[in-house]
Amino acid sequence: MKIVIAPDSFKGSLTAGQAAAYIEKGIRRVFPSCTVDRIPVADGGEGTVDAMVSATGGKMVRKRVLGPLGDEVEGIFGILGDGRTAVIETASASGLMLIPPGRRNPMTASTFGTGQLIMDALDRGCRKFIIGLGGSATVDGGAGLLSALGVEFTDRSGRRIPAGGGGLELLSSIDPSGMDERIRDSEVLIACDVDNPLCGDRGAARVFGPQKGATQQMVKLLDKNLRNLADVIMETTGRDVCSIPGAGAAGGIGAGMAAFMNASLVTGVDIILEAVGFEERVKDAGLVITGEGSMDYQTLHGKAPIGVARTAKRYRVPVVAMAGGVKGDISPLYEEGISAVVSICSRPMSLQQAMSEAGDLLTDTAERVMRLIDIKI
Repeated sequence: MKIVIAPDSFKGSLTAGQAAAYIEKGIRRVFPSCTVDRIPVADGGEGTVDAMVSATGGKMVRKRVLGPLGDEVEGIFGILGDGRTAVIETASASGLMLIPPGRRNPMTASTFGTGQLIMDALDRGCRKFIIGLGGSATVDGGAGLLSALGVEFTDRSGRRIPAGGGGLELLSSIDPSGMDERIRDSEVLIACDVDNPLCGDRGAARVFGPQKGATQQMVKLLDKNLRNLADVIMETTGRDVCSIPGAGAAGGIGAGMAAFMNASLVTGVDIILEAVGFEERVKDAGLVITGEGSMDYQTLHGKAPIGVARTAKRYRVPVVAMAGGVKGDISPLYEEGISAVVSICSRPMSLQQAMSEAGDLLTDTAERVMRLIDIKI
């Protein structure tokens, strides 16, 4: 029997690749000779680069860039096995975790470093980009990123506006003529798992601003500033970025990239499954095992396990999902191709204990699932 192991990361505990390895260990306790295909996956957020580089035999690249507050940080991105596709997580260079809680301020935080990673990938010959959104410290609409690529954002006096979401209040014109020409010859895919618009009650500022350090007063101003950005983009390109689903992800990065880089916003897990050749690899499988740290109704909305299950369902391959926590009514998951959901917590334990023991818990759970499959009735 061939078993495909395709988990997402268990956030705070294990990368997707580590989770897959622990699951395989449990499988081989029962079926030591079975064929196992490990395909770590992600949905565009944390772990996207690791999962895709691992699955395609690519490589990791480290580059010193400017962090969200202008301090130098070490950014990391991946080049896939084809040698021309770069995978970049915005969190790597522009992430919330790069800033201590007391200094978080989306009014000044910039995505400039993420643009620097794109430039480095261009210099290395990459002409296809998969940009994973999530975990950013910014609400700048992608202005910082685009500035790193040569786009100029200026005020009424022709001066460059300050970095961050606060600077967008002064924005009067955008000049994309200086953007690196290589971008125009590149394919850019934005992988995200939310459909929030740029502005409004479900927009970047109101929904994601508070977790990035914005006060309620800042939220109102940031939302107003993003509307100003959208207006100037409309004047410059004729494109209404406010109407694009997902444009509000990662502080509005999707809006700026869609307007000036001809980027397409796609469901993160779908583009990742395509890039790793998941459909071809699952066709002849007898079982798929997926999982993530927590499974609930939100799993339906673009999360990695549901993307795995929907693909496997087309080939009538059963799917077992393992999770650290299982919350609420998960019955809709069964309609999408997940055959069973199993919690890896085998006894009462604290969250901290479950996270610290996640590897062993995954291995033991995989062994139990395999023993159930091995039952001869």
